[in-house]
Amino acid sequence: MATTQQIFKIDRTMRQSLNQHVAKCIWLTGLSGSGKSTLANLLEQELHDLGKRTYILDGDNIRQFLNADLGFSDEDRTENIRRIAHVARLMVDAGLIVIVAFISPFEKDRQLARSLFAKDDFFEIYIETPLEVCEQRDTKGLYAKARAHGLRNFTGIDSPYEAPSNPELILNTTQSLPAALVQKTLNYLGFK
Repeated sequence: MATTQQIFKIDRTMRQSLNQHVAKCIWLTGLSGSGKSTLANLLEQELHDLGKRTYILDGDNIRQFLNADLGFSDEDRTENIRRIAHVARLMVDAGLIVIVAFISPFEKDRQLARSLFAKDDFFEIYIETPLEVCEQRDTKGLYAKARAHGLRNFTGIDSPYEAPSNPELILNTTQSLPAALVQKTLNYLGFK
């Protein structure tokens, strides 16, 4: 059955006008333990303090509800990112600044996400943190489990992570403190 898109009177331009800011998708990608959730949380706090309407889509949280039916096979990871990219696009259409914090290990999936947005709506930020640092941070014990073969298809151990080929911004969490990286992000995006 073919579907048609409904056109409504209130559109993104009107929502952005009401919000008094432009909507964007800020896509944070990196290994587990790289600092994505920490940076997303700090970035949202700063944007909130600036009067911006925001929402964080975090991989751990989304997998508890919307994507609870997905595992960690390559196919499930691709579907995970496809779904969240569409949710993020809807949120941008709603006039929000959406911060997506997902490992999103495959370049093709991140490119699919980017393709859903206009050029100036999507900003890929690579949280560049070496695997050994992520393993040292291992607050959830996931790397230790993966190394002991108790956790299969773990990104960085027995499942690949493909670093972005052309992100808008690279943030290295071993060279700067999170607060400084958030300020760098705000400056890049034109909020400071």
